[in-house]
Amino acid sequence: MVSEGDSAPTFTATIANGDVEAFDLDDHLGDGPVVLAFFPGAFTPPCSNEMVALQDHYDQFVDAGATLLGVSADSAFSGNAFREEHGLEFDLVSDMDRDAIGAYGVEIDIEDLGLLGVANRSVFVLDGDGTVTYEWIADDPTNEPDYEELLEAVRAAS
Repeated sequence: MVSEGDSAPTFTATIANGDVEAFDLDDHLGDGPVVLAFFPGAFTPPCSNEMVALQDHYDQFVDAGATLLGVSADSAFSGNAFREEHGLEFDLVSDMDRDAIGAYGVEIDIEDLGLLGVANRSVFVLDGDGTVTYEWIADDPTNEPDYEELLEAVRAAS
């Protein structure tokens, strides 16, 4: 599992940004903090709540120079529909191969919902050098991070 002080694992995937494009985390490092907000699945109530809460704070992330990214095992097409439904201005990474989910050590099964090998709700802040400066991993995937604490971590990584 990735912890504070570790070099962040880089990965490639697909991104839902209104279109569907290739994504490489390396392309986003060096321009300010990167926030990776892993979530189990689009269109579930806790995930919708978290992504909407992140959107509510979006301007503060931008003001801190951060790139905010949601990451899940959902398809990019699902991600785009989810972004549109909730008015999300940040991009969603489609990690269908679960490379990022595995590299960050946040894979879980939520058997009651039939979700296997999805991302546990977690947030990692990476500084411009690609070092993990903040990590939060839910002890229950219905829990949400402390958004003010997260913003403080982003500002500290700027």
